[in-house]
Amino acid sequence: MQSSPPQVGGLAPATLESWMNEARAKAIAGRIPTYIPRLAIADRRWLAVQLHLVDHQPITLGDVDQSFALMSVVKPFVGLFLLDRFGHEAVFSRVGMLPSDQPFHSIEQLAVDGGFPRNPMINSGAIALAGCLPGNTGESRCRVLCEWLNLHSGARLWLDLDMLASVRSVGNETNRAIAHRLAEAGYLDAIETTLDAYNHICCLSGTVDDLARLGMLLACPHEKIAATHQRTINALMLTCGLYETSGHFAVQVGLPAKSGVSGALLAVVPRRGAIACYSPALDNVGNSIAGLFMVEQLTRSLNLGIFG
Repeated sequence: MQSSPPQVGGLAPATLESWMNEARAKAIAGRIPTYIPRLAIADRRWLAVQLHLVDHQPITLGDVDQSFALMSVVKPFVGLFLLDRFGHEAVFSRVGMLPSDQPFHSIEQLAVDGGFPRNPMINSGAIALAGCLPGNTGESRCRVLCEWLNLHSGARLWLDLDMLASVRSVGNETNRAIAHRLAEAGYLDAIETTLDAYNHICCLSGTVDDLARLGMLLACPHEKIAATHQRTINALMLTCGLYETSGHFAVQVGLPAKSGVSGALLAVVPRRGAIACYSPALDNVGNSIAGLFMVEQLTRSLNLGIFG
């Protein structure tokens, strides 16, 4: 269902509609991932955006009912959950805080770093943290995380079993090699359970409304989540969330953000709200083309960037 864009912050509906049309046009040049069969069936014309600010009603544009797997957008929330459950020292004994200039699935980066994952936003870091989730199976670890996120955010995330089956059908030897390297370096136990947990959590799914609700966990004070943990995850998203283009985005836009190979994109506006996007056509780094465009337009027009 296509939603009608209302006015927000002085932005006319015609302006919002024009941006959506331009974003869709830009997405035509992007690529749809094919290495996971179920991702390959996505329509590059899909585009959904939700702007959720504390001083406005949520504004939702485009294909608002289209669901999608979070994929790597779940990574900040694994970190947030583990910080809440186990604390700073336990989390960062398993993963670092440094940006990477290599692709998100780089084994070479992990080797250079002696098997210590550089940050939680790349595959090596997220796999290491999936090894810390409570539970004896991949399914139980995913369930604990999903229930915590839904309880604290009001989202209605669910596990897409068809996407999980599609992910499993690929095998993903790169992630398996990463897990073995982590285990050799002493940062991971139970390789098979951890990989299964990682596959499960990446297949947690929802709509842009659910994604925006997750973003609000990082944007605004929450009675159940420490502000220090929110700041930690936001800082890591700003410096690492868009992989090797994170620095460029920080300068151009100035918001913590995280992307996923499904085309999901979340930007956090600290103390003010969140921008959630879904558009499956990706650039050559793996970020949603239309999502990046919409976040930049909204941020600049409403002066949402954290650096003014």
